[in-house]
Amino acid sequence: MLLYKNIKMKLFLLLIIICSCSLLPIFKFNRTAKNIVADNDDELEIETSIIGAELTSVKYKGVERLHDAKTFWNQHSPILFPIVGKLRYGFTFIDGKYYTIPKHGFAMNMEFEEIGNHSYKLSSNSETLKQLPFEFELYVNYETKKNELFFNYRVINKTPDNNMLFGIGGHPGFKCDYSKEIYTVEFEEEENDIKIIPVNITKGLMSNTLIDGNTVIKNKKTLYIKKDSFVNDAIVFTDIKSKSVFLKKYGETILKFNFEKFKYLGIWSQVGDAPFVCFEPWYNTPDYVNSSVKFKNKKDIIEIKPGEEFNISFSVEFF
Repeated sequence: MLLYKNIKMKLFLLLIIICSCSLLPIFKFNRTAKNIVADNDDELEIETSIIGAELTSVKYKGVERLHDAKTFWNQHSPILFPIVGKLRYGFTFIDGKYYTIPKHGFAMNMEFEEIGNHSYKLSSNSETLKQLPFEFELYVNYETKKNELFFNYRVINKTPDNNMLFGIGGHPGFKCDYSKEIYTVEFEEEENDIKIIPVNITKGLMSNTLIDGNTVIKNKKTLYIKKDSFVNDAIVFTDIKSKSVFLKKYGETILKFNFEKFKYLGIWSQVGDAPFVCFEPWYNTPDYVNSSVKFKNKKDIIEIKPGEEFNISFSVEFF
């Protein structure tokens, strides 16, 4: 009888051990699944590069939304610094000295220092000083929250004894087969006084005479993107009441572009069957056809004192 009880007890203990072990994978799976949900709560996956601190991929719910940099245009989302667009003569004078700066600046082609998760820094160096005679730090950071992506730019003047001059802007390109003529850009507010700055297509410069934006916008709110929308380069808006615009397909919102602190909004794509459209928030513009050769006299040029910093950001909500 005692032997029988001992065997029975051992079998009972063995059964408990087997059952406990069989439950471990279940508990482990549940903990892992919870962590995955928390890590992907924002529904966005992004990739960035140390070259130009450029955003190179945006997936919303697993679907790529950023231009692939392969067809028609070889970039995804360059940072425009220290100029937007091009200089009238291709060069400028700063403190009486001659400097050349390429179209949209040099930052997009430089290697940044990675300082955090999707966070980068470019410090002035011997190459930048040949093009812009100021010591600086340019910080670029990308953040996601649910369906919204934030682009954050910060510039610090590290020049000990001189104010720093520069321009800045963004240039993200989003997937959009606009040549099918099924897309619209809708402004958040009714635009009564919006203006367009025409581009002198032969020179790539801003024209002096503004055009009433409502010659292009229908019912003071809607821009229909057509095959020929960009034959004269970008559509550059100023005097904008809205702080956001919506890209829509057949009337359904694809994304919302927020540019509250920027003075200008450019909308651009390559002519043809280019499968993307760029929304370009600019703090200042390319040179005008009559712009001064002096950098200090450029329209809306930013100027900060030694040790001061300039912060600006924009964001995109995906649907």
